[in-house]
Amino acid sequence: MKIAFLSFYSGEVYRGVETFVHELSNRLAKLGHHVTVYQNGKPLNGSMYEVFSTLVVWNYPKTPIRSFTKKVLSEISKDTDVIIPTNGGWQVLLSRWWAFKNNKKMVIPGQAGPGSDERFNLYMFPDVFIGLTDFQCKWAKNINPFVKVKKIPNGVDLSRFTKVGKAPKINLSRPIVLCVAALVPVKRLGLAIYAVSRMKKGSLLLVGRGEQEQILKSLGKELLPNRFQILSFPHTQMPQVYKAADIFTFPTSKWESFGIAIVEAMASGLPVVVTDDPIRREVVGNAGLFVDPKNAVEYARSLEKTLKKGWGNAPREQAEKFSWDEIAKEYDKLFNTLVVSGVEP
Repeated sequence: MKIAFLSFYSGEVYRGVETFVHELSNRLAKLGHHVTVYQNGKPLNGSMYEVFSTLVVWNYPKTPIRSFTKKVLSEISKDTDVIIPTNGGWQVLLSRWWAFKNNKKMVIPGQAGPGSDERFNLYMFPDVFIGLTDFQCKWAKNINPFVKVKKIPNGVDLSRFTKVGKAPKINLSRPIVLCVAALVPVKRLGLAIYAVSRMKKGSLLLVGRGEQEQILKSLGKELLPNRFQILSFPHTQMPQVYKAADIFTFPTSKWESFGIAIVEAMASGLPVVVTDDPIRREVVGNAGLFVDPKNAVEYARSLEKTLKKGWGNAPREQAEKFSWDEIAKEYDKLFNTLVVSGVEP
């Protein structure tokens, strides 16, 4: 069948949503579907799906999602079976109208996380809403009980994190605490800086880019002199970056929908220290510790405790529950049930 993803930032940044679109599209294409990703940037290396690039010029933080979506929907093939908007707001509203007018199916993956954006998505009555965890599915059903909700988590390419090359040289004292995230307020990365500054030894490496880069650099310089860096790597080098660390941490808001970087870290064999909330507990299982990151003392103790404990193969075994190959099969089954069989999932 023909499947269309609308993903404005794909080809320009490579974060959670863009990872989801690329990894899932490749595997759906392998399963025989005709997949087109409508994006603003150029095609990624290794793309097995068709790419339609709008190449719209935009100035951060103002993004032309509305005009991008209008252009895409004017170009999209009318024999597309399933449309999957990923940028919320106007994109979902316009996609809902296109799907209704052309008698097609619209599926929304819950990548925004429980909150106002996802409430809006649910009120647009997608044919199916994809909850990434049990918690998000329950939340979605409470928001709009008239929308079909299906649980399918995000994943990880396990093969990429099995045999990796040499780790890059990181000029920081060990142990190295790693955090991979967009440098934006919702990730609460300053809390990781406060916590590591209270550890007796060790350094913090932040990998990512975003609007808070200068703020975080200043805070790190003040609290962690010579024990802190912010770096950025191409996504193809990330397996080696995880190899350079001793543990992984992610102090994000409880509204974070999943946290693909957490699963990548676990696939690399790293134990993790993450926010104590239902979503992170489901994702991490017994592969790490949970903490209120706003409590810097407790956070620091959890990091030190994690470093001392022998975790064995627990992180990798937890990550193996989230294989993109298996997740793609779940989407394949969903689409066939929704479109081919004409039966509600």
